[in-house]
Amino acid sequence: MAKITLKTGKERFHYNGKAIHYQLRDFWQWSVSDLVSNITRGKLAEFIVATALQVDLKELRNEWLSYDLLTPQGIKVEVKSASFIQSWEQKKISTAIFSAKQTKYWNSQLNSFDTTIKFQADIYVCCLLKHLDRSTIDPLNLDQWEFYILSARDMYNFNKRIVALTLKSLKKITTAVGYDKIRSSVIDTYNGEKNI
Repeated sequence: MAKITLKTGKERFHYNGKAIHYQLRDFWQWSVSDLVSNITRGKLAEFIVATALQVDLKELRNEWLSYDLLTPQGIKVEVKSASFIQSWEQKKISTAIFSAKQTKYWNSQLNSFDTTIKFQADIYVCCLLKHLDRSTIDPLNLDQWEFYILSARDMYNFNKRIVALTLKSLKKITTAVGYDKIRSSVIDTYNGEKNI
């Protein structure tokens, strides 16, 4: 298999040895322009958090890790996302819920799961697209998001009772921060756990 490299979007589809009209960016525009969609919003949230944490964006996103991001400080971060507004027609806004499930570590070299179920990351960032107006929602506007930073210990404490965190539950144990405070909050939370 060829080494996977960062693409520019200008790469062309080809057929019978000749480039055809369509470029990779045409596929990107077609498949991920709906930034509110659950799957796309989740990846966008990871990207937003990665930029805030100064993760090297030249390193490709690896879907096979047991966590989403590794910071320059070596902190393993898992990113969760939720939104009040969805892509589909809604009679009322959605309830913000974040998965709090423990998982088995996937070892891609051995092609198998570990037997232990646990939280794989050091820090969890719950990203809420909080905007309530469908006509003006813009996931690229970072003012429309809020971020809740939790340690693995916080997740363990909640997981004794539930497998999902509601917004009400989150607000009992942490306070939302803006984009500009994600990095310092992640580092402070991680360092606070190390000092316990």
